[in-house]
Amino acid sequence: MFLRNPAPGPAQKIILHVDMDAFFAAVEMREHPEIQGRPVIVGADPKEGRGRGVVSTASYEARVFGVHSAMPISKAFERCPGGVFLRPHFDLYAQASGEVMEIAQNTTGLFEQVSIDEAYLDISHAGDYPEARRIAVALKEAIRNKTGLTCSIGVGPSKVVSKIASDYRKPDGLTVVEPEHVEEFLSPLPVGKIPGVGKKTREALQQLGIRTIGDLVRIDVQELIALFGKWGAVIHDLAHGTDDREIKQEEGYKSISREITFENDTGDEMVLVQTLDNMAAELHAVLVNEHLRFRTVTVKLRDEHFQTRTRSKTFERYTDDPVLIREVSHGLLPAFQEGLKIRLIGLRLSGFEPKGSRQTTISEFA
Repeated sequence: MFLRNPAPGPAQKIILHVDMDAFFAAVEMREHPEIQGRPVIVGADPKEGRGRGVVSTASYEARVFGVHSAMPISKAFERCPGGVFLRPHFDLYAQASGEVMEIAQNTTGLFEQVSIDEAYLDISHAGDYPEARRIAVALKEAIRNKTGLTCSIGVGPSKVVSKIASDYRKPDGLTVVEPEHVEEFLSPLPVGKIPGVGKKTREALQQLGIRTIGDLVRIDVQELIALFGKWGAVIHDLAHGTDDREIKQEEGYKSISREITFENDTGDEMVLVQTLDNMAAELHAVLVNEHLRFRTVTVKLRDEHFQTRTRSKTFERYTDDPVLIREVSHGLLPAFQEGLKIRLIGLRLSGFEPKGSRQTTISEFA
């Protein structure tokens, strides 16, 4: 049984993070049962190993071969030439996401969707962790029964703990971390399990002898600040499970976005463009599914030196034209290119209104 409008809960915070398992690949396998159990790789066309672009999602069968999201599609083909390679069908993923998020949102009054396949729920109203576990089990069963898809759930006293916990027993996992066990749970895990700690950060930390989250806890925070600036203090807090971010429940979307951190920093403009095109198609599918039009496009890049910059363009008219999203995002890229390699790329749409009867297209923006 789900509590739609819980009474005010106790001071103890309990956060649930739900993360769909290999979401795009799982939806494809649901639609095409004949590929169930095979290594499924969703992303750019591999072109027999000559393709450019990246993997969007790899099924767990494909991950056995070392294939994972954000990997160059050519490398994925090299590692798993017998895999089932599929171009993304973002309309299907957006529809499935809507079904999942409706179920999750009906679980509690505090809900925050953070991507097409993951969300946070504040279930502090549960009162204690045994009841929180029961709610998580019921949510997993409801999602499986109504959509045919599996998810992994983490429950903990903060966003960072619940997110790390949701990844702990994938796929189809459930991990509950009570406050008194946070240090015991986090300490032995690789430092890369902390959200935002990617390859470059891991390499820099290894130079200090830091390989686990426990190692990170024990180091003087001033050493981290000297190395990473403010980010050093942030990851030190996260290593303790300290995360004061609240659930940001909003009426409707203020923005929708997608980010990808590349396996290896890239200076290949074609990879950047094709990755943007994939993200544009994914975000457009969300627009269609939610009956929204937008006014602002934002491109975000983080370079090899961890410098992050964004560029935006806002239009006078609302639109949901997919061609406009692609063309504008391409046009925002050149402002970033200074010979540096890129480690992260993101695309965001914002400034929404409900879709009306009239469609504005790219020809009106000339």
